[in-house]
Amino acid sequence: MARYTGPVCKLCRAEGVKLFLKGERCTTSKCSITRREYRPGRNAQFRVKNSEYAVRLRAKQLARRFYGVGEKQFSTYYAKAAGHKGVTGEQLLRLLELRLDNVVVRLGLAGSRPQSRQMVKHGHFMVERNGVNRRVDIPSFVVRPGDVITIAEGSKEFVKRVVSAGVAARVPTWLTTDADTLTGKVLATPARTDIDSPVNEQYIVEYYSR
Repeated sequence: MARYTGPVCKLCRAEGVKLFLKGERCTTSKCSITRREYRPGRNAQFRVKNSEYAVRLRAKQLARRFYGVGEKQFSTYYAKAAGHKGVTGEQLLRLLELRLDNVVVRLGLAGSRPQSRQMVKHGHFMVERNGVNRRVDIPSFVVRPGDVITIAEGSKEFVKRVVSAGVAARVPTWLTTDADTLTGKVLATPARTDIDSPVNEQYIVEYYSR
């Protein structure tokens, strides 16, 4: 799957919000969007009125970039959400929130989603489900209520350094964490009010329904 490898700060400026792709740096005065609040490009400082299509396209792109998901994979998530009972937009956000790389960030075990994705790929985390504890190296792995996320043997010192170097995360109510053992548990499927993200899911639904 093709993945963006350019300057990530340009993505924040393009969307007009902080995507927290560089962890702690995004909370300081060095943040690119803080220093340059306009979009990247030659004529970016000129105001342009977006069409209705452009607004909905930007909402979809914002969600993709916030969660670090490719175009094809995001379309697959939307198709799954549309097939579930309930509000499609909320189901979509739940699927994205339950990705292992996102849960690792929400638990404060990584400073950003790109860092979390890399740590998961390198096999630093274990997931215990139904009494079976196994190493998971797939960032898109979907966790379930009752799953326990732990640090793989041999990775604890590395993860401790990552945690100490980052900003303390505000753990959402659908997760719980033990700071001493660096473990986390999924308590429930997140409700929409529990999901803290800049995504407007209704615009995404309208984009795919056009």
